Amino acid sequence: MTDFPIYVTAFLLLFARVGSVIALLPVFSEDGIPTQIRLLAAGAMTLALWALLSDHVMPIARQGDDAFIGALFAELMVGLSLGLVMRLMFQAIAIAGSIISLNIGLSMAMMFDPAQSSQSAILSRFVSVAAAVVCMAMHVHHLWIGGLIKSYGMFPVGMLPNAADFAQLAIRVSGDALLLGLSLAAPVLVYAIVFNVVLGLAARISPAIQVFFIAQPLNLLLGITIIAGVLGTVLIAFANAQAAWLNGAWG
Repeated sequence: MTDFPIYVTAFLLLFARVGSVIALLPVFSEDGIPTQIRLLAAGAMTLALWALLSDHVMPIARQGDDAFIGALFAELMVGLSLGLVMRLMFQAIAIAGSIISLNIGLSMAMMFDPAQSSQSAILSRFVSVAAAVVCMAMHVHHLWIGGLIKSYGMFPVGMLPNAADFAQLAIRVSGDALLLGLSLAAPVLVYAIVFNVVLGLAARISPAIQVFFIAQPLNLLLGITIIAGVLGTVLIAFANAQAAWLNGAWG
């Protein structure tokens, strides 16, 4: 029983990083999930990973209160940094959904998006939820957990990541997310270019025809048809891209 306070301290250190990552991970971090559920998920994850990671936190826990306070702050910063990077990359599907909505005329159909804590296009929200389901079905969340475990080898307990390096990483990941979002929306972008060129030619050839009154419902119908045809491929491509990025990031 004399070692009980040390184990509690070690558990809190482990919980600090795991809980911080869980707080920002896609799906788990949405406003629609109650705070109590997030805390329970973080606690359960910490308990599940205790056998694997306790050796990393026990030496710090035995060093006393001064070392614990500094290590706790460092663990919170590392966890928030890791969770933010993973969340940034997952935003690629929301970017793709917004681009698709804009090009088929659904950008004004808005709803509250708990993942972004703001209003977003309905189609963007639908695509984001579908992507989360596909990622879970393809076990991408296992790679999130694997990345968390491997982070203890890259960022030892009590050590803060280099701020400049992390800023460069965040910028690079933001660019990668934007590029991936554009790639996922490419079929609709190609359709939008062709549709608008044809629309312009029709307006030029027959000025008397009110093409814009015809174009909007036709654009919506054709756009939804194309989305229905390519959505499955887009979601699988997104899940594969997430898996490839996580494998490349953590080695």
